[in-house]
Amino acid sequence: MTDPTRDRPGNEPERRLPARRPPSEPVPSRPVERFTAPRQVRSIGGLTAERAAKIVRQSGDARWVAFLGVAIVALFVILYYFYELGVPIINTTPRLQAEADNQQVTSIERGYNLYEANCARCHGASGQGGIGPVLNDQSKLFSHLNEQYIKNVLTVGGRYVCGNSKSLMPVWADTNGGPLNYLQIADIIAFIRAPSTQEFVQHDPQLNEPVMGPDGKVQTFKGWVDPSFKPEPSASPFPDCWSGTAGGGTPAPQATLPPNATVDKLTAENIAFSPLTLSAPAGKAFGIDFTMKDAGVGGHDADILKEDGTKIVDNPVVSEPGETTYVIPALPAGTYKYQCSVHPSVPNMNGTLTVK
Repeated sequence: MTDPTRDRPGNEPERRLPARRPPSEPVPSRPVERFTAPRQVRSIGGLTAERAAKIVRQSGDARWVAFLGVAIVALFVILYYFYELGVPIINTTPRLQAEADNQQVTSIERGYNLYEANCARCHGASGQGGIGPVLNDQSKLFSHLNEQYIKNVLTVGGRYVCGNSKSLMPVWADTNGGPLNYLQIADIIAFIRAPSTQEFVQHDPQLNEPVMGPDGKVQTFKGWVDPSFKPEPSASPFPDCWSGTAGGGTPAPQATLPPNATVDKLTAENIAFSPLTLSAPAGKAFGIDFTMKDAGVGGHDADILKEDGTKIVDNPVVSEPGETTYVIPALPAGTYKYQCSVHPSVPNMNGTLTVK
């Protein structure tokens, strides 16, 4: 039977206490036996202790390989950096600069052939002038015959110089109907502006092989620009409008001799100097009264050189028979040479200058 008052509101069900249990038995003193599993059961996926050790060793080797790889790449980057930009301590030439220098040499050597084929018949093989004006004059090369000026003249012809439409200087750029492209124009400019302190190799225009001389040696040439040349402070610069005249063009402005200066006489005849020895006082400017008697030989001049061949005074070429006075600046005591730049290999066109 059920108790009718059990479900009445306010009557809580009776809570029963847990039954008492007898005390548990004491824990035995002997150790509890542990269960072990065979090695193959404890391994996960076949990863034994030996295998795990091997993986650890391989991981260490891999880290060493990675470290060595990073070190090699870093060393390569450092070496390549100095290869490209040069080593400051030993002052090496950067690769890009060296390559640019090589390309400039190639351009000058190509320009030599182009000049000989197209320009030499008017301006002379050595730029000494003739039908056209002188090109190898240091005072002109210093600033007047700059790269942009030469490019403009070659591009539009002689009318660029002074607006003379009847100028004998033709148009050379193919953009205006001439025969030369922009690379050939650049090569001719590179040749005209080449330094006189460096030798260049002559190449056969057809085969592009070095030209061999009768003595079996490679033929070379030098540029015209003397890097050490500086005009006198009182010298007048050449104007942009300078047409010149046939037979070498307008003569360059000459420095004046001081009063009572020594003047030596020098004659060029039959492709020979007379005399072959000159003398001058040390530390004082002096003059050379130069008489040119040969015709049709490309002209003569008398440049002053040190004994080692370094040119220190570059006098203008006299293209036709005539007379001029070269003004030589003061030189220290010593022995020098005077030489015709048009015929430098002719023995009688080389003399000795004694300054004392």
